[in-house]
Amino acid sequence: MPQPPFPAGLAKGPLPQNPPSKGLKAGSIGIGPTVALGLAAVAPAYSLAVTLGFVVLAVGASTPAAFLLGFVPILFTALAFRDLNKEMPDCGGVFVWITRVFGPAAGWFLGGWVPQMATFIASAALAQVATTYLLNFAGLAWIAAEPIAVAAIACGLVVLSAWIAARGIELSAWVQYALIALQLVALGGFCVAAFTAMATGNATDGAEKPGLEWFNPFASGDVSGLVSGVILCLFIYWGWDALIAVNEETTDRKGTPGKAVVITTVILLFFYVVTATAAVGFAGTAGITDPETVSDVLSVLGPQATGDVFGQVIMLAVGLSALAALMTVAVSTPRTWLSMGTYGALHPATTTMHARRGTPTTSITWWAIITVAITLGLTAISADFIGLAILSVGLMIAAYYAATAMASVVYFAPLMRNSVSTLVLKGVLPGLGALLMIGAFAYSAVDMLSPEYAGLSWLGIGSVFWIGIGALALGLLVTAILKPRLRRFFSGEAIPRGNVTTRHQLSTILSNETEA
Repeated sequence: MPQPPFPAGLAKGPLPQNPPSKGLKAGSIGIGPTVALGLAAVAPAYSLAVTLGFVVLAVGASTPAAFLLGFVPILFTALAFRDLNKEMPDCGGVFVWITRVFGPAAGWFLGGWVPQMATFIASAALAQVATTYLLNFAGLAWIAAEPIAVAAIACGLVVLSAWIAARGIELSAWVQYALIALQLVALGGFCVAAFTAMATGNATDGAEKPGLEWFNPFASGDVSGLVSGVILCLFIYWGWDALIAVNEETTDRKGTPGKAVVITTVILLFFYVVTATAAVGFAGTAGITDPETVSDVLSVLGPQATGDVFGQVIMLAVGLSALAALMTVAVSTPRTWLSMGTYGALHPATTTMHARRGTPTTSITWWAIITVAITLGLTAISADFIGLAILSVGLMIAAYYAATAMASVVYFAPLMRNSVSTLVLKGVLPGLGALLMIGAFAYSAVDMLSPEYAGLSWLGIGSVFWIGIGALALGLLVTAILKPRLRRFFSGEAIPRGNVTTRHQLSTILSNETEA
């Protein structure tokens, strides 16, 4: 069959929205399990436990407002994920979308390296946190105080997560159902107990009565503190985009993941705002920012509000929250590699699939090996180094979220002149989300420059800045090194650049040629 004539400037090659079969089991999960995977990836119980105190430290009683304000760029970015997934439903997600719009170098760096580095650092932290909390829950605090023992058990949890991921997407989804249900029960139980205590006068001595001003972002009058609080809130929403990696296995790969993204972020908003209101009302800002409470709010306030028995349930939920997020990463990261390998952006071995279970077994194995190596490596450097590394993740999150939101603006730009709704939903809102993410990146980078940031510095610059910027700089170097070695991908042959207009033009040409 002769090749169809291509319009001038339109690249040839397979289209991202019609990827070659990767061996994944299509139609395996519906919207419920997809939402569960997205929620689990965020680890809401753990995120609240370790972040809420620092948000209160930054904005005081305006903490609920900070969560509301921090949700705005997340929602705008979620719209971009929804619309791009509908056009190009590929398990590679941001890697495919950014490559399609901005080219292979940007796709490999911003859609591949940056989110993967953030995920690997987070995975090491999640494994360590899950181990520590579960040991404390089991009454084995003396083991939790031994870094080598914690690292060894954390590596065991990584292997367990990989095993479950390799068994199939259905098992992974059902495990996440159970784990996310426990988290939501624990958070809901804390909120009910805290509000009941406030209503009956049994709250702590520092309790504060909730008011409408708590939901006013500017009531505190401290703009700098508000910005710091919003950035903290911004990053505890991170992780919901992991559900995009299972889009090819959902019942409707174009529609289900996009709906799940929006549902997941709204559920997170609800639980974050309600829990923040309950915590501040129950213990007051002074109680939450107490040195004994600020870094682990739920584990301290949980037993005070609910009693010792349910307080233990909350501690268990926080530990399993971190484990659930780790298990979700074991599902999402290998699928990103599967997509990258399919398009020639990684070694072909990453595309090896289990014929019956429909899982990327080689990629899952390598994910476990690399995560174990990073966990052991960071532990060997310093018991506190993982904590420093996780602080740097914010830069990476802001970078690839901003790039994805901008990709939506550029991709759908040709449609915006003909439709107001398209202009707003696919242009203005994602564009604002990108600008807010860029602002968060810049603010965080400047903040991290300070030698006082996290209490450690090198050459007069905060150590966290060196870790974050160093990881980004290394990514640029790796991208440059790989460019001549992965010619099919970096030539633009595998994923041709284009926008929604060229996509429809090419689809029409191919359809007409097929009919002829």
